[in-house]
Amino acid sequence: MKKAYIFPGQGAQFAGMGKALYETNPKARQLMEDANDILGFRITDIMFEGSDAQLKETAVTQPAIFIHSAALALSMEGFAPDMAAGHSLGEFSALAATGAMDFASALKLVSIRASLMQKCCETVPGGMAAIIGLDNEKVEDICSSITGTVIPANYNCDGQLVISGEKEAIEEACAKLKEAGAKRALPLAVSGAFHSPLMEPARVELGKAIEVTEFHTPCCPVYQNVSAKAEADPTVIKANLLAQLTSPVRWTQSVKQMLEDGAEAFTELGPGAVLQGLVKRISGAIGKTVLIEGMQ
Repeated sequence: MKKAYIFPGQGAQFAGMGKALYETNPKARQLMEDANDILGFRITDIMFEGSDAQLKETAVTQPAIFIHSAALALSMEGFAPDMAAGHSLGEFSALAATGAMDFASALKLVSIRASLMQKCCETVPGGMAAIIGLDNEKVEDICSSITGTVIPANYNCDGQLVISGEKEAIEEACAKLKEAGAKRALPLAVSGAFHSPLMEPARVELGKAIEVTEFHTPCCPVYQNVSAKAEADPTVIKANLLAQLTSPVRWTQSVKQMLEDGAEAFTELGPGAVLQGLVKRISGAIGKTVLIEGMQ
């Protein structure tokens, strides 16, 4: 049975995340303490006891989810995936779990990425909206017809897509998408236009950090958001990881490719269960019966 391990992105966080893992798994506890030292503050205190407001701060959310997911994978007995993937931020977790980066290097990149994205959101206003019940092609066509910047950002599953860009362009696109038959076109309560060209200032700075980070061949192929293809070449992985910041997350396409390549069991590692639901919808839509489970 081919096993795929998948890692969640921003939005999966919750108060108390990782606490049980910390208390019961010595290796995970050491990795979490290492993370506190690397970041220079006790992020585990926020993960275990922090408020929802604290956990929603991008500079906290992204490292917290990475720490939870990566520590779980790296401390897991019998972790032997045939393939792996992560949704947005989760791609960093997938790369650390499969040995493409060491834990410390990946955490440093995640922390830099989070800070740059938060800064970009403060200086380059933008937004995102969820579009439900419309074909991807129709959403793409309407976005391309808008004068301002608005693009598909997250292909979550068939009929569920998130668009991202300038606020006025988002509003115009939402109106046109509703006219075109979308069941819902709902602006999201996010701080910026993630996975859009508005993140370009963050991409430039993140590129400097990625360039000096050592990457290795992962223990199994990693299906990256940008290409939705199995990647193992460290040079390609680095380029795709950087491009991800201003490009769409092709999650639907990635899962379909994993299924085509023989994935029979999907295990989500980290907080929440969002990806389990998405995989269930994607696999069901193409008539595939697969084992889907989660570990926290």
